[in-house]
Amino acid sequence: MTDLTADEARRVILRAQGFLGADGRRGGVEGMLRRLGAVQLDTISVLARSHELVAYARLGAVGRARIESAYWHEPAQSFEYWCHAACIVPIEHWPLYSFRRRAYRERKYRWHDVPPDYEKLLHQVRDSGPVTTADIGGAKKSAEWWDWSDSKIALEWLLDIGELVCTRRIGWRRVYDLAERAIPAALLTEDISDEEGIVRLARIAGRSLGVATRADLVDFLRLRGKHAAILDEALLSGAAGLLPVHVTGWPVARGGNGPGRTALPADTGSRVSEGEADVVGGGVQAIRVGRSGSGKVPNAWADPEALASEPRGRHRTTLLSPFDSLIWDRSRTARVFDFNHRLEAYVPKGKRVHGYFTMPVLAGGRLVARVDPAREGTTLVARHVVFESERVRPSDMAAVREALWSAAEWVGCTDIKVERVSPTAHSRPLLTALLT
Repeated sequence: MTDLTADEARRVILRAQGFLGADGRRGGVEGMLRRLGAVQLDTISVLARSHELVAYARLGAVGRARIESAYWHEPAQSFEYWCHAACIVPIEHWPLYSFRRRAYRERKYRWHDVPPDYEKLLHQVRDSGPVTTADIGGAKKSAEWWDWSDSKIALEWLLDIGELVCTRRIGWRRVYDLAERAIPAALLTEDISDEEGIVRLARIAGRSLGVATRADLVDFLRLRGKHAAILDEALLSGAAGLLPVHVTGWPVARGGNGPGRTALPADTGSRVSEGEADVVGGGVQAIRVGRSGSGKVPNAWADPEALASEPRGRHRTTLLSPFDSLIWDRSRTARVFDFNHRLEAYVPKGKRVHGYFTMPVLAGGRLVARVDPAREGTTLVARHVVFESERVRPSDMAAVREALWSAAEWVGCTDIKVERVSPTAHSRPLLTALLT
């Protein structure tokens, strides 16, 4: 078992996520998507939509049209599906989500009751070609975001079960097409079990996260019930290809059944050498990950390649979307960065603490501040800048300056306006820094 300090784990995570060293820029947007495994989508657009911000944070001022074409173009290189949330995932991952498509079919329910005549839309797409919601009467019955039309529910259900797929968008509208037309035949016909799909996705999630607890992996893939149990078995048997590690300061939770627990054998008290095998339920050979010689208990899992070399290189300085996979899980963000972050877009304006779409500032491998941005013509407006410490280092002030100007230039702004700074004592130093 490998022992890691919290700082070492954080650096491994930053490199895996593309924020430390030059490897994060390899392959452009397409390469980034395949390293991350999933890029979350969201309807909110402030400086740009979240999937654009994810690419910008790692690659710098890549053109926004270039980002869009990398995600959605023909022939399809990616598709939209449910991973951590609604995400863009690489096209070659299509077979891996068979378990989820089967589960949707079995459940026969979405957030809404599925219309009994949903197959009419399937026949329409088959006969007439791809459609958007605008082609079938609109997405909503009313102005409420959740009040979907029956046609929209049917399209989303057909996407859930894999009859339809979205591999491109027009504007912000999904284009729904037959999976058999849009997905390469070799991927479409690859029939894999629930176990194989989840095992392979666990490897992808582990590689993307670098170092992760069992709860982090569950959150990445949104597994529960029998699917979470498959993940636990894959971790314990070694099938997931991830190594047990102990990260100093991270909690240890025994048992793999709870939502926030690290999958460990029931007996973690005895000293067990790495690689010792036990027979567990079903005759599976599992690696027992008991205490190491130092007496420490594994509390996380790591990608072997991430541990093979020391993370080196330059740290990225950037604003982060709150939906970025580096920070999309609040409990993981608090554990890794000692940073408590909450999206306040759906909090009433008068009750917001930091702002509508607060973006953390990453610098030197740490989250040093947060910015609530907006745009007014060619001016980037920082409605609220919050420094994490009462005593701000000159490097932190310089990092916020760099992050703001870099983002402004990327979205075509020529000026920056700061409306509020916390603590207020940092207002004048920040304004001075922005002018230099």
